Amino acid sequence: MHAFPHSTTSTPTAVAVPPSLALPVIEEAFTRHLHPYWPKLQEKTRLWLLEKRLMPADKVAEYADGLCYTDLMAGYYLGAPDEVLQAIADYSAWFFVWDDRHDRDIVHGRAGAWRRLRFSLHTALDSPRHHLRHPDPLVAGFADSVLRLYSFLPSTWNARFARHFDQVIEAYDREFRNRTEGYVPEVEEYLALRRLTFAHWIWTDLLEPSAGRELPDAVRKHPAYRRPAMLSQEFAAWYNDLCSLPKEIAGDEVHNLGISLITHQGLTLEEAVGEIRRRVEECVTDFLEAEHDALRFADDLDDGTLWGKELGVAVRACLGNMRNWFSSVYWFHHESGRYMVDSWDDRSTPPYVNNEAAGEK
Repeated sequence: MHAFPHSTTSTPTAVAVPPSLALPVIEEAFTRHLHPYWPKLQEKTRLWLLEKRLMPADKVAEYADGLCYTDLMAGYYLGAPDEVLQAIADYSAWFFVWDDRHDRDIVHGRAGAWRRLRFSLHTALDSPRHHLRHPDPLVAGFADSVLRLYSFLPSTWNARFARHFDQVIEAYDREFRNRTEGYVPEVEEYLALRRLTFAHWIWTDLLEPSAGRELPDAVRKHPAYRRPAMLSQEFAAWYNDLCSLPKEIAGDEVHNLGISLITHQGLTLEEAVGEIRRRVEECVTDFLEAEHDALRFADDLDDGTLWGKELGVAVRACLGNMRNWFSSVYWFHHESGRYMVDSWDDRSTPPYVNNEAAGEK
Protein backbone atom coordinates (compact mmCIF):
# COMPACT_ATOMS: atom_id res chain seq x y z
CA MET A 1 0.00 0.00 0.00
CA HIS A 2 1.15 3.54 -0.76
CA ALA A 3 0.17 6.55 1.28
CA PHE A 4 -0.58 8.80 -1.68
CA PRO A 5 -1.73 8.11 -5.24
CA HIS A 6 1.53 9.78 -6.26
CA SER A 7 4.76 9.62 -4.31
CA THR A 8 5.97 12.74 -2.54
CA THR A 9 9.41 12.22 -4.06
CA SER A 10 10.45 13.28 -7.55
CA THR A 11 10.39 9.66 -8.70
CA PRO A 12 6.88 8.34 -8.05
CA THR A 13 6.83 4.62 -7.31
CA ALA A 14 4.60 2.34 -5.31
CA VAL A 15 6.08 1.50 -1.93
CA ALA A 16 6.16 -2.15 -0.95
CA VAL A 17 6.32 -2.49 2.82
CA PRO A 18 8.01 -5.75 3.92
CA PRO A 19 5.66 -7.95 5.97
CA SER A 20 7.98 -7.78 9.00
CA LEU A 21 7.67 -3.98 8.99
CA ALA A 22 4.05 -3.60 7.89
CA LEU A 23 1.61 -2.10 10.41
CA PRO A 24 -1.94 -2.38 9.04
CA VAL A 25 -3.29 -0.18 11.85
CA ILE A 26 -1.12 2.72 10.64
CA GLU A 27 -2.11 2.21 7.03
CA GLU A 28 -5.82 2.02 7.91
CA ALA A 29 -6.38 4.26 10.94
CA PHE A 30 -3.75 6.98 10.57
CA THR A 31 -4.51 8.84 7.36
CA ARG A 32 -1.46 10.52 5.92
CA HIS A 33 -1.63 14.20 5.09
CA LEU A 34 0.95 16.53 3.60
CA HIS A 35 1.35 20.26 4.21
CA PRO A 36 0.41 22.15 1.01
CA TYR A 37 3.72 24.02 1.19
CA TRP A 38 5.64 20.77 0.65
CA PRO A 39 6.80 21.24 -2.99
CA LYS A 40 8.29 24.65 -2.16
CA LEU A 41 9.65 23.25 1.10
CA GLN A 42 11.57 20.53 -0.71
CA GLU A 43 13.03 23.02 -3.17
CA LYS A 44 14.05 25.56 -0.54
CA THR A 45 15.60 22.99 1.82
CA ARG A 46 17.61 21.57 -1.06
CA LEU A 47 18.91 25.07 -1.82
CA TRP A 48 19.59 25.67 1.88
CA LEU A 49 21.73 22.53 2.11
CA LEU A 50 23.76 23.82 -0.84
CA GLU A 51 24.00 27.40 0.43
CA LYS A 52 25.18 26.26 3.86
CA ARG A 53 27.56 23.67 2.34
CA LEU A 54 26.06 20.93 4.49
CA MET A 55 26.26 18.34 1.72
CA PRO A 56 28.46 18.31 -1.41
CA ALA A 57 26.60 19.59 -4.48
CA ASP A 58 26.78 16.24 -6.26
CA LYS A 59 25.25 14.44 -3.27
CA VAL A 60 22.50 17.04 -2.91
CA ALA A 61 21.65 16.61 -6.60
CA GLU A 62 21.64 12.82 -6.45
CA TYR A 63 20.25 12.07 -3.00
CA ALA A 64 18.56 15.02 -1.25
CA ASP A 65 15.04 14.58 -2.64
CA GLY A 66 15.15 10.81 -2.32
CA LEU A 67 16.12 11.02 1.35
CA CYS A 68 12.65 12.55 1.95
CA TYR A 69 13.69 14.71 4.89
CA THR A 70 11.18 17.40 3.93
CA ASP A 71 8.44 14.80 3.42
CA LEU A 72 8.84 13.73 7.04
CA MET A 73 8.36 17.24 8.40
CA ALA A 74 5.62 18.19 5.92
CA GLY A 75 3.68 15.16 7.09
CA TYR A 76 4.09 16.06 10.76
CA TYR A 77 3.69 19.78 11.38
CA LEU A 78 0.45 20.37 9.52
CA GLY A 79 -1.13 23.77 10.04
CA ALA A 80 2.25 25.41 10.64
CA PRO A 81 2.80 28.75 8.91
CA ASP A 82 5.03 28.30 5.86
CA GLU A 83 8.00 30.10 7.43
CA VAL A 84 7.74 27.97 10.57
CA LEU A 85 7.62 24.74 8.58
CA GLN A 86 10.59 25.90 6.48
CA ALA A 87 12.68 26.61 9.58
CA ILE A 88 11.73 23.23 11.06
CA ALA A 89 12.49 21.38 7.82
CA ASP A 90 15.90 23.01 7.45
CA TYR A 91 16.68 22.22 11.09
CA SER A 92 15.56 18.62 10.56
CA ALA A 93 17.74 18.25 7.46
CA TRP A 94 20.63 19.69 9.48
CA PHE A 95 19.94 17.13 12.24
CA PHE A 96 20.27 14.23 9.78
CA VAL A 97 23.53 15.68 8.43
CA TRP A 98 24.81 16.11 12.00
CA ASP A 99 23.90 12.50 12.76
CA ASP A 100 25.89 11.39 9.71
CA ARG A 101 28.92 13.51 10.72
CA HIS A 102 28.77 12.00 14.21
CA ASP A 103 28.77 8.52 12.66
CA ARG A 104 31.69 9.26 10.35
CA ASP A 105 33.71 10.88 13.17
CA ILE A 106 33.29 7.63 15.10
CA VAL A 107 34.11 5.40 12.13
CA HIS A 108 37.29 7.35 11.35
CA GLY A 109 38.35 7.89 14.97
CA ARG A 110 38.07 11.69 14.83
CA ALA A 111 37.70 12.24 18.56
CA GLY A 112 39.21 15.73 18.46
CA ALA A 113 36.90 16.83 15.66
CA TRP A 114 33.87 15.55 17.54
CA ARG A 115 34.95 17.28 20.77
CA ARG A 116 35.32 20.62 18.98
CA LEU A 117 31.96 20.21 17.25
CA ARG A 118 30.24 19.30 20.50
CA PHE A 119 31.44 22.43 22.31
CA SER A 120 30.74 24.66 19.29
CA LEU A 121 27.13 23.46 19.12
CA HIS A 122 26.60 24.20 22.81
CA THR A 123 27.88 27.75 22.37
CA ALA A 124 25.97 28.29 19.11
CA LEU A 125 22.78 27.27 20.88
CA ASP A 126 23.28 30.08 23.39
CA SER A 127 24.36 32.73 20.86
CA PRO A 128 23.38 31.64 17.34
CA ARG A 129 23.79 35.09 15.82
CA HIS A 130 27.51 35.04 16.68
CA HIS A 131 28.04 31.69 14.93
CA LEU A 132 26.48 32.39 11.52
CA ARG A 133 29.94 32.67 9.96
CA HIS A 134 31.57 29.81 11.84
CA PRO A 135 34.20 28.03 9.68
CA ASP A 136 32.53 24.64 10.20
CA PRO A 137 29.44 24.61 7.93
CA LEU A 138 27.67 22.31 10.38
CA VAL A 139 27.95 24.89 13.17
CA ALA A 140 27.01 27.81 10.89
CA GLY A 141 24.01 25.92 9.51
CA PHE A 142 22.89 25.03 13.00
CA ALA A 143 23.16 28.65 14.10
CA ASP A 144 21.09 29.77 11.13
CA SER A 145 18.30 27.26 11.74
CA VAL A 146 18.21 27.88 15.51
CA LEU A 147 18.13 31.66 15.09
CA ARG A 148 15.08 31.28 12.87
CA LEU A 149 13.36 28.90 15.28
CA TYR A 150 13.98 31.36 18.11
CA SER A 151 12.05 34.07 16.26
CA PHE A 152 8.58 32.56 16.56
CA LEU A 153 7.81 32.30 20.29
CA PRO A 154 8.87 34.03 23.53
CA SER A 155 12.29 33.71 25.14
CA THR A 156 10.91 31.17 27.63
CA TRP A 157 10.28 28.74 24.76
CA ASN A 158 13.76 29.45 23.35
CA ALA A 159 15.35 28.69 26.71
CA ARG A 160 13.45 25.41 26.97
CA PHE A 161 14.47 24.41 23.43
CA ALA A 162 18.11 25.22 24.25
CA ARG A 163 17.96 23.23 27.49
CA HIS A 164 16.50 20.23 25.67
CA PHE A 165 19.05 20.38 22.86
CA ASP A 166 21.97 20.71 25.26
CA GLN A 167 20.83 17.33 26.60
CA VAL A 168 20.72 15.91 23.06
CA ILE A 169 24.32 17.01 22.40
CA GLU A 170 25.53 15.34 25.58
CA ALA A 171 23.60 12.17 24.72
CA TYR A 172 25.37 12.10 21.35
CA ASP A 173 28.65 12.38 23.25
CA ARG A 174 27.71 9.34 25.33
CA GLU A 175 26.96 7.48 22.10
CA PHE A 176 30.37 8.50 20.76
CA ARG A 177 32.08 7.01 23.81
CA ASN A 178 29.91 3.88 23.78
CA ARG A 179 30.69 3.14 20.15
CA THR A 180 34.38 3.93 20.53
CA GLU A 181 34.56 1.47 23.43
CA GLY A 182 32.24 -1.11 21.84
CA TYR A 183 29.86 -0.80 24.78
CA VAL A 184 26.28 -1.99 24.19
CA PRO A 185 23.90 -0.37 26.73
CA GLU A 186 21.48 -2.59 28.61
CA VAL A 187 17.85 -2.28 27.54
CA GLU A 188 16.59 0.29 30.07
CA GLU A 189 19.80 2.31 29.82
CA TYR A 190 19.45 2.29 26.05
CA LEU A 191 15.81 3.40 26.13
CA ALA A 192 16.66 6.37 28.35
CA LEU A 193 19.53 7.36 26.06
CA ARG A 194 17.37 6.90 22.97
CA ARG A 195 14.80 9.39 24.23
CA LEU A 196 17.57 11.98 24.14
CA THR A 197 19.36 11.03 20.91
CA PHE A 198 16.05 10.82 19.08
CA ALA A 199 15.28 14.26 20.57
CA HIS A 200 11.80 13.38 21.84
CA TRP A 201 11.27 16.74 23.53
CA ILE A 202 12.71 18.79 20.67
CA TRP A 203 10.14 17.50 18.15
CA THR A 204 7.43 17.92 20.80
CA ASP A 205 8.59 21.50 21.54
CA LEU A 206 8.27 22.29 17.84
CA LEU A 207 4.58 21.47 17.92
CA GLU A 208 4.08 24.81 19.67
CA PRO A 209 5.38 27.26 17.02
CA SER A 210 3.45 25.14 14.52
CA ALA A 211 0.30 25.77 16.55
CA GLY A 212 1.18 29.45 16.97
CA ARG A 213 1.59 29.65 20.74
CA GLU A 214 3.69 28.52 23.66
CA LEU A 215 1.84 26.16 25.98
CA PRO A 216 2.01 26.86 29.72
CA ASP A 217 3.85 24.35 31.91
CA ALA A 218 0.59 23.25 33.50
CA VAL A 219 -0.58 22.05 30.09
CA ARG A 220 2.67 20.62 28.73
CA LYS A 221 3.41 18.70 31.92
CA HIS A 222 -0.13 17.45 32.43
CA PRO A 223 -0.26 13.65 32.01
CA ALA A 224 -3.12 13.97 29.51
CA TYR A 225 -0.83 15.95 27.18
CA ARG A 226 2.53 14.43 28.07
CA ARG A 227 1.49 10.80 27.57
CA PRO A 228 0.38 10.97 23.91
CA ALA A 229 3.37 13.22 23.18
CA MET A 230 5.76 10.60 24.59
CA LEU A 231 3.98 7.70 22.87
CA SER A 232 4.21 9.37 19.48
CA GLN A 233 7.95 9.81 19.94
CA GLU A 234 8.53 6.32 21.36
CA PHE A 235 6.74 4.87 18.35
CA ALA A 236 9.00 6.82 16.01
CA ALA A 237 12.23 5.87 17.82
CA TRP A 238 11.39 2.18 18.11
CA TYR A 239 10.02 1.89 14.58
CA ASN A 240 13.25 3.50 13.42
CA ASP A 241 15.17 0.84 15.36
CA LEU A 242 13.10 -1.86 13.69
CA CYS A 243 13.74 -0.50 10.19
CA SER A 244 17.40 0.43 10.70
CA LEU A 245 18.49 -2.76 12.47
CA PRO A 246 20.09 -4.30 9.32
CA LYS A 247 21.91 -1.03 8.56
CA GLU A 248 23.18 -0.71 12.13
CA ILE A 249 24.30 -4.33 12.45
CA ALA A 250 26.22 -3.90 9.17
CA GLY A 251 27.84 -0.73 10.53
CA ASP A 252 28.92 -2.31 13.84
CA GLU A 253 26.53 -0.04 15.76
CA VAL A 254 25.83 -0.60 19.45
CA HIS A 255 22.73 1.61 19.77
CA ASN A 256 19.58 -0.15 18.73
CA LEU A 257 16.90 -1.74 20.86
CA GLY A 258 17.36 -4.96 18.91
CA ILE A 259 21.12 -5.00 19.54
CA SER A 260 20.57 -4.45 23.28
CA LEU A 261 17.98 -7.24 23.40
CA ILE A 262 20.29 -9.65 21.57
CA THR A 263 23.35 -8.75 23.65
CA HIS A 264 21.84 -8.55 27.14
CA GLN A 265 18.72 -10.71 27.04
CA GLY A 266 20.01 -13.48 24.78
CA LEU A 267 17.33 -13.06 22.12
CA THR A 268 17.90 -14.26 18.59
CA LEU A 269 17.66 -11.71 15.77
CA GLU A 270 14.19 -13.00 14.91
CA GLU A 271 13.06 -12.76 18.55
CA ALA A 272 14.48 -9.26 18.90
CA VAL A 273 12.61 -8.11 15.81
CA GLY A 274 9.43 -9.59 17.27
CA GLU A 275 9.95 -7.80 20.59
CA ILE A 276 10.57 -4.42 18.96
CA ARG A 277 7.50 -4.91 16.83
CA ARG A 278 5.42 -5.76 19.92
CA ARG A 279 6.54 -2.53 21.60
CA VAL A 280 5.81 -0.52 18.47
CA GLU A 281 2.30 -1.95 18.18
CA GLU A 282 1.68 -1.32 21.88
CA CYS A 283 2.63 2.34 21.37
CA VAL A 284 -0.07 2.65 18.71
CA THR A 285 -2.73 1.03 20.89
CA ASP A 286 -1.79 3.10 23.92
CA PHE A 287 -1.77 6.30 21.88
CA LEU A 288 -5.31 5.73 20.63
CA GLU A 289 -6.44 5.46 24.23
CA ALA A 290 -4.37 8.44 25.40
CA GLU A 291 -5.64 10.53 22.49
CA HIS A 292 -9.20 10.31 23.85
CA ASP A 293 -8.07 11.52 27.28
CA ALA A 294 -6.08 14.36 25.72
CA LEU A 295 -9.01 15.55 23.63
CA ARG A 296 -11.17 15.65 26.76
CA PHE A 297 -8.40 17.64 28.42
CA ALA A 298 -8.43 20.12 25.52
CA ASP A 299 -12.21 20.44 25.86
CA ASP A 300 -11.83 21.18 29.57
CA LEU A 301 -9.30 23.94 28.82
CA ASP A 302 -11.93 25.71 26.75
CA ASP A 303 -13.61 27.33 29.74
CA GLY A 304 -15.58 29.96 27.88
CA THR A 305 -12.88 32.63 28.06
CA LEU A 306 -10.94 33.77 24.99
CA TRP A 307 -7.70 32.53 26.58
CA GLY A 308 -9.24 29.13 27.31
CA LYS A 309 -10.67 28.82 23.82
CA GLU A 310 -7.33 29.67 22.17
CA LEU A 311 -5.48 27.30 24.47
CA GLY A 312 -7.89 24.46 23.71
CA VAL A 313 -7.49 25.07 19.97
CA ALA A 314 -3.67 25.02 20.28
CA VAL A 315 -3.69 21.78 22.28
CA ARG A 316 -5.97 20.11 19.74
CA ALA A 317 -3.62 21.23 16.95
CA CYS A 318 -0.64 19.72 18.79
CA LEU A 319 -2.56 16.47 19.39
CA GLY A 320 -3.52 16.27 15.73
CA ASN A 321 0.11 16.54 14.77
CA MET A 322 1.13 13.91 17.33
CA ARG A 323 -1.25 11.64 15.40
CA ASN A 324 0.29 12.76 12.09
CA TRP A 325 3.73 11.71 13.36
CA PHE A 326 2.71 8.05 13.21
CA SER A 327 1.86 8.02 9.51
CA SER A 328 4.66 10.40 8.54
CA VAL A 329 7.34 8.34 10.31
CA TYR A 330 5.90 5.07 8.99
CA TRP A 331 5.94 6.07 5.31
CA PHE A 332 9.22 7.95 5.61
CA HIS A 333 11.00 4.73 6.52
CA HIS A 334 9.76 3.04 3.36
CA GLU A 335 10.27 5.95 0.97
CA SER A 336 13.59 7.38 2.15
CA GLY A 337 16.85 6.20 0.65
CA ARG A 338 18.31 6.47 4.15
CA TYR A 339 17.16 2.94 4.97
CA MET A 340 17.57 1.17 1.62
CA VAL A 341 20.77 -0.62 2.61
CA ASP A 342 20.26 -3.40 0.07
CA SER A 343 20.79 -0.86 -2.72
CA TRP A 344 24.12 0.44 -1.34
CA ASP A 345 27.49 -0.71 -2.68
CA ASP A 346 28.71 -1.00 0.93
CA ARG A 347 25.99 -1.77 3.49
CA SER A 348 28.04 -0.09 6.23
CA THR A 349 28.63 3.18 4.34
CA PRO A 350 25.67 5.32 3.25
CA PRO A 351 26.26 6.67 -0.26
CA TYR A 352 24.91 10.13 0.64
CA VAL A 353 27.57 10.91 3.28
CA ASN A 354 30.99 12.50 2.92
CA ASN A 355 33.14 9.53 3.93
CA GLU A 356 36.51 11.29 3.81
CA ALA A 357 38.75 9.47 6.27
CA ALA A 358 41.80 11.71 6.27
CA GLY A 359 42.33 14.48 8.80
CA GLU A 360 40.08 16.06 11.38
CA LYS A 361 37.66 18.65 10.09
